[in-house]
Amino acid sequence: MNQTNAQTRPSDLLGRIRMADFALVETILYLDAYPDNPQALAFYRNLVSERNRMVDQYEKTVGPLTATGNRGNASWDWVKTPWPWELAANN
Repeated sequence: MNQTNAQTRPSDLLGRIRMADFALVETILYLDAYPDNPQALAFYRNLVSERNRMVDQYEKTVGPLTATGNRGNASWDWVKTPWPWELAANN
């Protein structure tokens, strides 16, 4: 999953964020059953870090991915950019 760069299209980046989200859900379910597995814990931490990095890149390029990603101090940017599900934001 570590393939993002400055030339990554927003739609490709959003797809990788969605894949990371899916993998996180599955990893969390595994950790619920095996909470002391060091490999799973390391995988989880790495995946969270990678997802956060991709979200940060997406938000710097396109705008907030969720309302909690608002970066503006003087303005509510969430409503000023295309939302992630709008095609204009991800082409």
